[in-house]
Amino acid sequence: MPQDQYQTVREIADRMKVAEATVRHWIKSGELRAIDIGKGWRIANADLNTFLRQHQTTPRQHDDEPTVSIKV
Repeated sequence: MPQDQYQTVREIADRMKVAEATVRHWIKSGELRAIDIGKGWRIANADLNTFLRQHQTTPRQHDDEPTVSIKV
């Protein structure tokens, strides 16, 4: 079984371009799984990927697919 890599709250915040408080909120609300090792939270790459998949919007359209335009 491959060993997972772990990142700190600061590393996740920097990567996601959000405040560290936002990452801690995701952890406390249960949206982002993390491990408290005493010196701070650590987030596994697999858990971050799960979080991102759960929060993604509709899939991107490929250039060959027609786009839908709505006129108001």
